[in-house]
Amino acid sequence: MDTILKPLYYAVSWIIVQFHSFFSLIFDPNSGAAWGLSIVSLVVLIRICLIPLFVKQIKATRNMQALQPKMKAIQERYKSDKQRQSEEMMKLYKESGTNPLSSCLPILAQSPFFISLYQVLSHIAQNKTVGVIDPTLLASAQKAHIFGAPLAAKFMDTASKIQSLGASVTDVRVVTVIMIVLMSASQFYTQRQLMTKNVDLTVKTPFMQQQKMLMYVFPVMFAVFGINFPVGVLVYWLTTNVWTMGQQMYVIRRNPTPGSKAFTERQERLRASGKLVESPAEVEAKKAAEEARQNRQQPKRQTKAKRQTGAGTGAAAPSGATRNRTRASSSSDSAAASQDSTATQDEGKGGTPAKGGAASGSRNTKSGQRKGQQRPKHPSKK
Repeated sequence: MDTILKPLYYAVSWIIVQFHSFFSLIFDPNSGAAWGLSIVSLVVLIRICLIPLFVKQIKATRNMQALQPKMKAIQERYKSDKQRQSEEMMKLYKESGTNPLSSCLPILAQSPFFISLYQVLSHIAQNKTVGVIDPTLLASAQKAHIFGAPLAAKFMDTASKIQSLGASVTDVRVVTVIMIVLMSASQFYTQRQLMTKNVDLTVKTPFMQQQKMLMYVFPVMFAVFGINFPVGVLVYWLTTNVWTMGQQMYVIRRNPTPGSKAFTERQERLRASGKLVESPAEVEAKKAAEEARQNRQQPKRQTKAKRQTGAGTGAAAPSGATRNRTRASSSSDSAAASQDSTATQDEGKGGTPAKGGAASGSRNTKSGQRKGQQRPKHPSKK
């Protein structure tokens, strides 16, 4: 690996030495400020060069979010044919102009510089020259401390090795732990900011679940691997995370994903400043919806006493009506009985048998109640 990355060793060490020469005009050449700021400047220079790749990463991430429903449909349709599924996926990527690897380009591009810086600091810890760092610069770098921790020291280094670099175990471990915590926290906040503000909330896709998982996985990875990083590498990676967080905040504020929370906030800011001109139809629709919301009246809640009073009144009405119906029914029955008795007496006076008269009266009573057509009398009874 040293043979392959040797040109990068020279490039990274040369950039650090040039920045060190500049900061030596302000600070002590052997101080941690001069060497630490040189590493920070190296990060800034690399990230400025990677801005075009970062823009591609943002576009690729948005395209992947938009394609998630179609990708899920392809997986469901060809779940038993993996080859056809892969072919359809590639066809979808080609039609939409999306490259899944574009979202990883900034990390992949930084990896060689990260490995080169790690090896340069390792050589300094082992008192070996590397790249353009000669013995004079090597001795100066070994004397550089950041809050009492040498640039080349690690959390897992032995006490004898740390003492050879002119520091104590306590200082090294306290500084490395604080930097690892800051590094992990900045990574978590950056990923959480992306998930809560710059994701289209109207579409629920597996991509969102993956991003949510990475929000917790990445900080743990940084914490685990960070104990094996030299202090100078921790400075490099912490600066990278802070740069990524600030760059992402700027992009989310100025160019958010449509449908996301950040997009709604940006529309409100533009509307408040008068820079967003809406169509008359949208204005009328929002005005009508607001008026309907204001005019809508909620039913007033009654007290317990009123509810009980209303229930008692409602229960009394049916009982009164029932009593009235009962009285009317009794009256009608009494009238019918009196009519039957009168008819029986009249027929008895006319010499008609009581049995027949009772039957006839009964039939007449029933026919009168039904209001139907009466049966004509027999001719012998006339």
